[in-house]
Amino acid sequence: MKLRSSKEKELYAFIYELTGFCPRDIRLYRQALCHRSEAKNSPEGRSFNNERLEFLGDAVLGTVIADLLYRKFRRGREGFLTNTRSKIVKRDMLNRLAEQTGVVRHLKYSPPAHVHHCSVGGNAVEALIGAVYIDRGYDCCRRFVEERVVNPYIDISALARKEINFKTKLLEWCQKFKIELDYELIALERDADGCQVFKSSVILGGIEVGHGIGYTKKESQQKAAREALSLLDKTESFRNAVLRTAVETAVAE
Repeated sequence: MKLRSSKEKELYAFIYELTGFCPRDIRLYRQALCHRSEAKNSPEGRSFNNERLEFLGDAVLGTVIADLLYRKFRRGREGFLTNTRSKIVKRDMLNRLAEQTGVVRHLKYSPPAHVHHCSVGGNAVEALIGAVYIDRGYDCCRRFVEERVVNPYIDISALARKEINFKTKLLEWCQKFKIELDYELIALERDADGCQVFKSSVILGGIEVGHGIGYTKKESQQKAAREALSLLDKTESFRNAVLRTAVETAVAE
């Protein structure tokens, strides 16, 4: 393959080092690492960015991880497998992988920003997986994800044991004591890097308690739920105040 520039040679070398194989179509990988803020139109008038590859890579990654978990946890139930997969493919995990694998160093993104704070790094990882899938097929893509991404950087067994669904834990607690649970979006803003930020609160029995900030609504609610659970666990007066609302509600009814 004839490479046109030193930058293209550098990209080729990076893809080879990361994946362990020689790319057949370097243009796919260049596109995978081009955020829409740096997009240019092709001669056919189409925007050259990684959004379509990200869409494809997201689906392929979900399949590869499901395949991996199905083989690794022979007795794992559907709920356990689903929960573990969600931990691996969640946005902050993919953003971290973008840093660890060096993807962010080759990502074309404008204006300059700390990409680990946004989703562009994780999106680029998915786009790169989509590029590998088109360039080399599913089997090669599966080996790349397992051997070059998951195995070196993710302890799946430890991750599977880690409880991260604070919303579920809080819901179970509220159902046990018949406490009304609500989430409220307080604000939708942009941070200094231009990334959209969600601010949410969690309300237990009419009492606003936990607050959370995240780059998705779900992330902000998870953080709010985590704060509420911490207060319930560590502050007896707060826990009793929330429990009283259940009693008061029952009496009123």
